[in-house]
Amino acid sequence: MNAKKMLTMAAVAGALTVAGNMAHAMDMAGMEKCEGVAKAGKNDCASGKNSCAGNATKDNQPGAWILVPAGTCAKIAGGNVVTK
Repeated sequence: MNAKKMLTMAAVAGALTVAGNMAHAMDMAGMEKCEGVAKAGKNDCASGKNSCAGNATKDNQPGAWILVPAGTCAKIAGGNVVTK
């Protein structure tokens, strides 16, 4: 593979990475973390009790959170907005 082709491939890969990160940031806009309402195995990411998404061991596990539209968490019984 020649240097020009490798450089082009690297530039395309970099552009796709940046675009993906921007899309993720836009998805997060207007959302908030809501803990204490996730079903077992349905939490969005790490909490004090586990290391990654989908690892909550019981329904409404304290510390296990999901992303919800901003303002929604306060309307859910048992929901607490994660502010940290």
